[in-house]
Amino acid sequence: MDTAHHVITDIRAYHADGKDNQQLRDIVERLNRRLWQKGLVWQNCVADTGYSSGVNYAFLEERGLKSFIPPHGTYKGGPDGFTYIDVHDHYICPKGKVIPFTKVFNDYRTGTKKKEYRASKKVCSGCPIRRSCLGKGAQEKKFSVTYYRAEYQRNNKRVNSPQGRYMKGKRQSTVEPVFGILTQFMGLRKINTIGINQANKCMHLSAMAYNLKKFLNFQQKRAKSGTGTLEAKSFIENILKSLISALFNHLYITKQRLA
Repeated sequence: MDTAHHVITDIRAYHADGKDNQQLRDIVERLNRRLWQKGLVWQNCVADTGYSSGVNYAFLEERGLKSFIPPHGTYKGGPDGFTYIDVHDHYICPKGKVIPFTKVFNDYRTGTKKKEYRASKKVCSGCPIRRSCLGKGAQEKKFSVTYYRAEYQRNNKRVNSPQGRYMKGKRQSTVEPVFGILTQFMGLRKINTIGINQANKCMHLSAMAYNLKKFLNFQQKRAKSGTGTLEAKSFIENILKSLISALFNHLYITKQRLA
């Protein structure tokens, strides 16, 4: 969705067995290419928590996009009471001991990239809070933190800023209502087709119908200054043409595969 004119800029069906954050890269690459071809600049990416991940934050930064995506509830920048020292890439425990960085690894349970921090036995021996900090069986302090901690921190700072709160309000007032319109009035409450290709056709047609309605409203609008109306009209025309082109390309590719 474009928050300025409430126009659908991209729509696509994905399989339900994948997470939302796994689809963000595909959405951004496809949409950014389409907007660029129309001479439109994309600056801010606003989404809900479902699209949160360190990989996505890093990807958006590489593309020059500012992310305003609230982190999920499982995110932690480190253990409670431990202070991170960015210059040396290590943590300081509540008793002032250094917990150094040891390695980078992939968590097999979540498939995410993480960094491990581990202290030697000598550091933790004789510590007055050893039992509460390590537990019964551990001999040294060891914990892992997301590899994209810096990207998380920068995103969270933006989310909690005045601009971030403004962006959240824009998403709630522009993006969320469109979902309701598409499901209640544009036939997307239930898609009675078989296969993801057929589902994509239905979704493209619904998006085109929605944008066409917006386009007709701008056609009939009588503004004191025609500049804003002409800009909005041109924007909606470009997006509508792009969605139509995407639908026909999708139909062509499907036909070639079947042939």
